Amino acid sequence: MVELIRTLADHVDDVNSCSFSDSLLATCSLDKTIRVYSLNDFKEVSFSPLRGHTYAVHCCCFSPNQAVLASCSTDGKTIVWNMCNGQILASLEQPSSSPVRVCGFSPSSLYLASGAADGSVVLWNVPSLKLHRSGLVKDGSLVACAFSPGGNFFITGSSCGDLTAWDENMRCLYNDKAHDLGVTCCDFSSQPIIDTARGIECFQMASCGQDNEIRIWLISFGDEKGFVMRCKLTLSGHSAPVLSCAFSSDGETVVSGSVDKSVIIYGAKTGCILHFLTHHKRYVTACALAPNQPLLATGSMDKTVTIWKLGQTSDSPVPAARIRRKSEIRVESWTEDDVRTWLANESLAEVEQRFSANNIDGKELLGLTKSILLHDLKIESLGMRNKILRKIEDLKSKMKAASSNIPEELLCPITCEIMKDPVIASDGYSYERKAIEFWISTKKTSPMTNLPLENLLLTPNRTLKMALNRWVDIRPEPRNSHILS
Repeated sequence: MVELIRTLADHVDDVNSCSFSDSLLATCSLDKTIRVYSLNDFKEVSFSPLRGHTYAVHCCCFSPNQAVLASCSTDGKTIVWNMCNGQILASLEQPSSSPVRVCGFSPSSLYLASGAADGSVVLWNVPSLKLHRSGLVKDGSLVACAFSPGGNFFITGSSCGDLTAWDENMRCLYNDKAHDLGVTCCDFSSQPIIDTARGIECFQMASCGQDNEIRIWLISFGDEKGFVMRCKLTLSGHSAPVLSCAFSSDGETVVSGSVDKSVIIYGAKTGCILHFLTHHKRYVTACALAPNQPLLATGSMDKTVTIWKLGQTSDSPVPAARIRRKSEIRVESWTEDDVRTWLANESLAEVEQRFSANNIDGKELLGLTKSILLHDLKIESLGMRNKILRKIEDLKSKMKAASSNIPEELLCPITCEIMKDPVIASDGYSYERKAIEFWISTKKTSPMTNLPLENLLLTPNRTLKMALNRWVDIRPEPRNSHILS
């Protein structure tokens, strides 16, 4: 059960980041301010908003000891704020003066890391408020940062898609590609787990990126085996780039926000989707979970922050078929916002402003020609015009494929794929055999109702099997065809 309990609409521009302490919520925005709210009544504290940056504020975070708040900005500075009175304790300027995109505290509150657009990362000593060490990634802007729960290393993510691990002396422990097109966020679970494949204790970290995916990593670091990092799960519930992710304090769930305007809550053990939230009207840029209360905050380009109360969550997923139906809207019916989302998803964000200025909706999108792109939308680059038209043709091809009207009863509710070996479970629904067998190997509930299954018997659905064979004979398409999502 997830309940929307409050919408905060005090910012006058895009919200970029949210952060919880035990008693406060901080949010920051393109409007150059940081706003601080009490968790008792979600009213702004007396010293809010915080004004000190001269350009957009990209990230804000509380120190683990909750005494201070850090924020960073395009102005090249990371400001440390006193949370007793909102006064500035220090304004730390990136040595290169490059725009600072992300900041984060170590678990002990001894260090504060700041990452910038030029790839520089600085480790600041918090008690002295002076530079401790600095480093530089080989490519891209730094846009993500998270300290390990032990504090002996931290991870940065870059716009080129790399994750890099550093120790407190800024020695590079690890560097590798993690997300095609770029990393956008990363966050550690504070709870250690056992990596059953290697029989050692490790930590989980979630990362997300422009490839529409969230990945959960198992990471260990010790004197004997050095730094080891491997991908445990890849979560693919979003249909557009994922801009933010966060672990719950107990390590049981992962939350993500996306360009598709949705927020998804996953079970961290299985990767199953537990909740699918669609309240925001524009890209979801931030999400944060409170450390000691069942609260979720999400921030968006619609200039609002929403507060959700989380009920007791069991690892019982929302069927993928139900989620996909939410996005099965005919392109002709797309709104202007839907078109902007599509442009971002297809790496065409640079023309988004021109499409917005001309109020291009789904129907107009499908009717675009080279002449309209040149003379009406003023897109002078021939290469860009051709790219847009190719993407539109791809979209039309997908629409044509989806119009084959695959009967819904032929699709497995778990995989959303055409079934090959349908079986009936005790809940009365039919599933692909391998999918439901894997399901009941980890849980004993119905994928459709989330209620306990009366028994685990699976009966072949011969009638549906014959219908499948007839449909495939009539429409010889690949048996693993996906519906358009």
